[in-house]
Amino acid sequence: MTALRHLALPGLCMLLSACTGLPAPNAASTPTTPVAAVPPPPPPPTLPYDQAVLNAATALLKNATLPPPGTPAQPRYTVVIDPLIDGMTGAQSAATRSMGVRLAALMREQYPQYDVQPFTAANVARSPLVLIGTFTGVNAQRQTAGLREAYRICFALADLKSGKLVSKGLAFAQAAGVDTTPLASYRDAPAWTEDPATLGYIRTCQGTRAGDPINALYSERIVAAALVAEATDAYDAGRYQESLDLYLGAQRSSAGDQFRVHNGIYLAHWKLGHREQAEAAFGKIVDYGLEHQRLAVKLLFRPGSTAFVADNRVAGPYALWLKTIAARASAGKACLEVSGHTSPTGPEPLNERLSLLRAEYVKSQLESNVPALAQRSIASGMGSRQTMVGNGRDDASDALDRRVEFKVIAC
Repeated sequence: MTALRHLALPGLCMLLSACTGLPAPNAASTPTTPVAAVPPPPPPPTLPYDQAVLNAATALLKNATLPPPGTPAQPRYTVVIDPLIDGMTGAQSAATRSMGVRLAALMREQYPQYDVQPFTAANVARSPLVLIGTFTGVNAQRQTAGLREAYRICFALADLKSGKLVSKGLAFAQAAGVDTTPLASYRDAPAWTEDPATLGYIRTCQGTRAGDPINALYSERIVAAALVAEATDAYDAGRYQESLDLYLGAQRSSAGDQFRVHNGIYLAHWKLGHREQAEAAFGKIVDYGLEHQRLAVKLLFRPGSTAFVADNRVAGPYALWLKTIAARASAGKACLEVSGHTSPTGPEPLNERLSLLRAEYVKSQLESNVPALAQRSIASGMGSRQTMVGNGRDDASDALDRRVEFKVIAC
């Protein structure tokens, strides 16, 4: 077969020459030197934060490929801004909120073709343009691992009518002066796991180009996302009953089974003093995490210790959380790996040892609630190898780096 293939090539080349009018190449003299691969363009430079935000926003808004804006009576493009998030955790922070405010102001002041409207379910139903963005810590190699030294800013403009992205903006910002303090609803959230709605948002923004389709995980849940955004704003403003009503409304929607919705319902009930309802809501959080094989819980310890923080405002619900996790894992006959994590500060051997001791302590707490879990759980210490924030600040901004994770494993 190989010989026949080689014999056929000259005839094929002669046929091609007849079609193109070019002389047939001499197979014996055809060069075989491979063509050198074109290196990818270098990443954008790391800029001061304000300049980086402006550069990414300018690229996004100036380069948008848009259809005619509509009728003469409505000549502008309606835009809503789905609140920007951290590209690893999905959390909103002071930095992401300020970027959203600046983007809205920039469009109103310098880009009159855009009509910025609130991100509400009613406005989303009209299929406007949607502006989204992620703000992600990266290390010196621009990777989301180790100690983060800069931030990657990614903006995307999506057209809900066509179902495609119409523009992208990218920049890298220096870390100096950036306030990544989580908003109250994310600071207070007890747990984290991968949420398809958040994952779809991130995938729509990151690793895409203009012309690519909107990720289905995002577009199918965007109406619920608008309700979640309103509920988050109400919680952050201390309007807990309004927040609860909005979260419950989001839960009743067709795409309401979202981890952030369960978190929000728990938080609002807890703030309103509804202890029984809060416990039931935390059960939903645990069920969701165990179903998705991973539940990260923010159990904060005293520095260098296996004892929980002394502040009862923080650690007050921990006993409830651990009791619920033990009961739900036992009811589902799940086997668990309890893994401790630390921030990247301090020597790594010490971090690994401390994270293991903390995991063993949490495991013992589960077993005190359900003794049968002693035979169905193991403890491990991950140190700082799997940081999600990685800024090394050891404050509210990187609480998820000091998490305890519960992973469902084979029994």
